[in-house]
Amino acid sequence: MIKLTGIHKHYHSHSALSGIDLNFPEDQTTVLIGPSGCGKSTLLRLMAGLETADGGELLINGSPLTQSNLTALRLRMGYVIQEGGLFPHLSIRDNVCIMANHLGWDKDKTEHRLIELAEMAHMPKSKLNHYPLELSGGQRQRVSLMRALMLDPDLLLLDEPLGALDPMIRYDLQQELKEIFASLNKTVIMVTHDIAEAAYFGDTIVLMRAGQIVQTGSLSQLLQSPSDPFVLKFVNAQREPMQLLTASFSQ
Repeated sequence: MIKLTGIHKHYHSHSALSGIDLNFPEDQTTVLIGPSGCGKSTLLRLMAGLETADGGELLINGSPLTQSNLTALRLRMGYVIQEGGLFPHLSIRDNVCIMANHLGWDKDKTEHRLIELAEMAHMPKSKLNHYPLELSGGQRQRVSLMRALMLDPDLLLLDEPLGALDPMIRYDLQQELKEIFASLNKTVIMVTHDIAEAAYFGDTIVLMRAGQIVQTGSLSQLLQSPSDPFVLKFVNAQREPMQLLTASFSQ
């Protein structure tokens, strides 16, 4: 589906990505993870066509992503960001249907797809004429997902979609998203900083540091066969606080 070869990206003197080689298989969920500033969101923006690489090649279905085919390829992508990115002056209905309306979809086709997505995302139909500020954070993320899926894209890109939610809402949405991903049979690429979330969603985890890939594999592979001391350090940095908290409550 997506193949990256020798990808480099610089911001002035800072190297955000340094020689990234990576393949994203079809119909699987790949999770990009790593500390802040490691380049995972930059990598996602490159695949979405929001940034341009300074070197290397990015292929989508065998075709290089260029300015000439960017619009056509973007129509086959869905993109979800952390805060949802909804237009506050548009209703939920108009937010979700914005690209379908722009492309001149038939009204009945648009409405059918809207209702289909509302049911999938557990969004009450009574909320479709509301505005984003009238919804909870979890509901806004559901709407953002609906908008990303409106055109039935082949590829779904998510940049820390649950990062701004409180733990209970995040837990519920994690379960729902897992079910949705399984039912869609689409290629999903997700960015998170949470190793538990990466293990929950990812068929493959890509651990990054300082613009480079440290290791790719399942969580068990990262734990049992770490390619670098940083791998265990990163995983244990998130596991140990939870283990200490659990131990304190069991005493």
